[in-house]
Amino acid sequence: VQLVESGGGMVQPGGSLRLSCAASGILFSVYRMGWYRQLPGKQRELVATITGGGNTNYGDSVKGRFPISRDNAKKEVYLQMNNLKPEDTAVYYCNAVPMTSLGPTYWGQGTQVTVSS
Repeated sequence: VQLVESGGGMVQPGGSLRLSCAASGILFSVYRMGWYRQLPGKQRELVATITGGGNTNYGDSVKGRFPISRDNAKKEVYLQMNNLKPEDTAVYYCNAVPMTSLGPTYWGQGTQVTVSS
């Protein structure tokens, strides 16, 4: 199983980035996919999740700014990050949780997002 994130980088405040996560080795449509982020010395926190049917959930700090979407045919999940703020600076991780069994949760390796002027 692999989750490979891409799209991170450095951007100025107010800018946008689009993160992508490509999954392999799982039956993608039955996994709830998500994005989490982590700052140094802090706990990993929820950014957004999306079920195979398209139901979404967002962390309070990103509601209205970071829509999550997925393409089940391509086995990819996306995070469109708009109106970025310096406090959004973190390592962003892709996550896959099975919705139909008690199987393992999977994580990607993470991608750095830095918001700075």
